[in-house]
Amino acid sequence: MHLLSLACTATSLLSLLPSSVLARSPKSAKYERIQHERRIEMFAAQKEQQQDQRLQKRANHAYLTNNTAPFAVNGSGLPEVDFDIGESYAGSMPIGNSTTDSLFFWFVPTTNPLASDEIVIWLNGGPGCSSLDGFFHENGPVNWASGTYRPVRNTYSWSNLTNVIWIDQPISTGFSTGNATATNEDIVATQFLGFWRNFMDAFDLKGRKIYITGESYAGMYTPYIASAMLKHNDTSYYNVNGLMVYDPSIGYDGVISQAPALSFVDQNRNFFPLNDTINAQVNNISESCGLNTFMETAMTFPPTGPLPPPPSTYEEVYDYDNCDIYDILFTAIFEINPCFDIYQLGQQCPLLWDSLGFPYSYDQFYLPDGYSQPYFNRTDVKKAIHAPLDVDWEFCLPGEENPFVGDDSDTSPPSGLQDGPLQHVIESTNNVIIGHGTLDFVLFANGTLATLQNLTWNGVQGFSEYPKNPFYVPYHDHPMDSMAGAGIFGSWVEERGLTFVLTQLAGHFLPQGAPSAAYRHLEKLLGRIEDLSEVSPYTTQRNVTQPETILGNGTAWGKREIDGIVRRGQVELKA
Repeated sequence: MHLLSLACTATSLLSLLPSSVLARSPKSAKYERIQHERRIEMFAAQKEQQQDQRLQKRANHAYLTNNTAPFAVNGSGLPEVDFDIGESYAGSMPIGNSTTDSLFFWFVPTTNPLASDEIVIWLNGGPGCSSLDGFFHENGPVNWASGTYRPVRNTYSWSNLTNVIWIDQPISTGFSTGNATATNEDIVATQFLGFWRNFMDAFDLKGRKIYITGESYAGMYTPYIASAMLKHNDTSYYNVNGLMVYDPSIGYDGVISQAPALSFVDQNRNFFPLNDTINAQVNNISESCGLNTFMETAMTFPPTGPLPPPPSTYEEVYDYDNCDIYDILFTAIFEINPCFDIYQLGQQCPLLWDSLGFPYSYDQFYLPDGYSQPYFNRTDVKKAIHAPLDVDWEFCLPGEENPFVGDDSDTSPPSGLQDGPLQHVIESTNNVIIGHGTLDFVLFANGTLATLQNLTWNGVQGFSEYPKNPFYVPYHDHPMDSMAGAGIFGSWVEERGLTFVLTQLAGHFLPQGAPSAAYRHLEKLLGRIEDLSEVSPYTTQRNVTQPETILGNGTAWGKREIDGIVRRGQVELKA
């Protein structure tokens, strides 16, 4: 055999032997030791890096514990949302010791150092509408506005100011599941407190200042819940320090929706081009049913005594057969404008598509082709926020359904009546704000104000003057994807612990229509500013320069000094 062949054969045979049999040269042994040491160093560095990452995650997730980990939401993992919303927690928390009843929540902690001892609760209304509407449309870290292509970061998220929790309640609302047994607000409050105690324990929040907020039918929920908390006299779990509610249901329908309807139309004639026949009909009804007289008396500042009601206004059942002026206006305006939006004046056809399946004007649900279901009913979204997969999520309970059982629905009296829960909360906290959008055709600002004018709190009835102080919204940095206005945005009055603020460019969903204004309201509720006329930057944007002097009263209702003249519920202003 050729010598070269023998050499190759020998080499190939050697390659079949285990490496341990082969003799190593001193040079190769040294190389292997170096490589081994490097591997050890690299492994140690990786362990240290992983530990640093865990510590950093803990630092960025201040509320992440063994108890809260099952609720932790991946801030960069929300479908369709192309930014990280930061630390948040969502899921179902049991009511008391129940194994069947639970409320769904989404908790977003803040990084604001001023909020270390507080938390804000947000509740949507309905009854039966999910608070995820507030999270996604109004004051949460994500804003997917109707008619827009994608969600964007909300510059005016309340979580920039404080810790906020959005809660679906009562049972059967949104993702909250169990046996719906509530027949009144006392039962709703009891169930809520059972949930709240568990939440406070799980997230170790005992002793926090609690501020309860909401809108619409939350005008019932929030005062009853706040009052129930205050009655416990337990600051570890129920340390209520204030309440704020927008466009609230706090009175009887005749006062908040019927009596002020004609004056509202008169104030907004450009949106109500009604024919002479309809105008004559509603004028006659308003006069014959005593609505004009009632509003003239109700809009007297200060009030001269208890308000005399128009027929059936203060009864639980309004005289709809003879005095239903609202329904006539509602029907007439939809004949003129089929896309009229009762929640915010100004909508015309076509309807804007909405990612949540927003119910325009009661039962008009609109999703465009390609979107077969609301965002929160998607399986991938449910998984991302630990929502029950077997629940068919809807913006609001459909049709005539509501979370109260029984033929009479909610049997509790309105919260804003004398000796009711709203009065109790005002007198206990001296920190209640009622905000109202001036473009709301569901519940009217003057109807809410009329209810308050008939209420005595802290020993005096009503307000002594119509809201006339200019409401100032700071000039601010606003990215193009989350713009909102600044300057004089309305008017307000504050007396004896209660603030009432009219807000321009906002309808029924005030934080949605005027997010920068609602952000300022929250600063007032939290005690970050003295009053709503204060000319100062947002406490989260202190570097933005403000005008040196107030800019006058703008175009808000009550823009000039009020001389007390009242006509059909519309305060006439002296030039």
